[in-house]
Amino acid sequence: MSFQDHFSRQSAMYLKARPTYPDELFAYLADLAPGKELCWDCATGNGQAAISLAPYFKNIIATDGSAQQVEKGMKRDNIEYRVATAEESGLPDHSADLITVATAAHWFEHDKFYAEAQRVAKPNGILAVWAYSEATISPEIDALMEWFMYDFLKDYWPPGRWYVRNNYETLPFPFEAIKTAQFFCNMDWNRLQWLNYIQSWSAYNNYVAAHKTDPLDVLMPKLQALWTEEVRQICWTLHLKCTRLNMGAG
Repeated sequence: MSFQDHFSRQSAMYLKARPTYPDELFAYLADLAPGKELCWDCATGNGQAAISLAPYFKNIIATDGSAQQVEKGMKRDNIEYRVATAEESGLPDHSADLITVATAAHWFEHDKFYAEAQRVAKPNGILAVWAYSEATISPEIDALMEWFMYDFLKDYWPPGRWYVRNNYETLPFPFEAIKTAQFFCNMDWNRLQWLNYIQSWSAYNNYVAAHKTDPLDVLMPKLQALWTEEVRQICWTLHLKCTRLNMGAG
């Protein structure tokens, strides 16, 4: 299977419209790692996780299969962006203390990626993959978004999305998982910011490409009736899987 690029065409929107991960997550992962020399942030997108990991590691190598995403990567002196797939990173053997995959592992060729992660990880190196799925806003808006995402847009999600839908519980993960803390993404957004987020979805863009119409035309009258406040608090639960690779090696 070749690299599946679901986000290049909306890379600018992705950069400005996605929720940010909590700082506590990155401090926690850095504490788990056996060292602080190198982190490989795989499928980095615009570098949202890489830039948050930068204070904790001497070097970050941030890779993505999409050149358009990498071009928009947020810069820090200790982050090196490279165009590379998850399955063929180009990193040296046993070089990374921490390997992170932020809301992207569901798109991978899992057997090949996990073999690559084991090759790249240092002895006792940490692999951490996570995703967020549906947001919590209010019972009425949550029900509307459930209908919009999984009834109206059902046929336009790429297959990997269903791992996210299942909170990563069915994501292939052939390792002994570490019990982890619970983390959340919390944002205070107005309705326009929420609509920008929707426009970063692969399903939204697949629908537009197929029909040459905007699915927000269907959603907006229903959403406007429910979203009357200027700003609402939005919460996404993070679904985190961690393991320690190459235990006892070295």
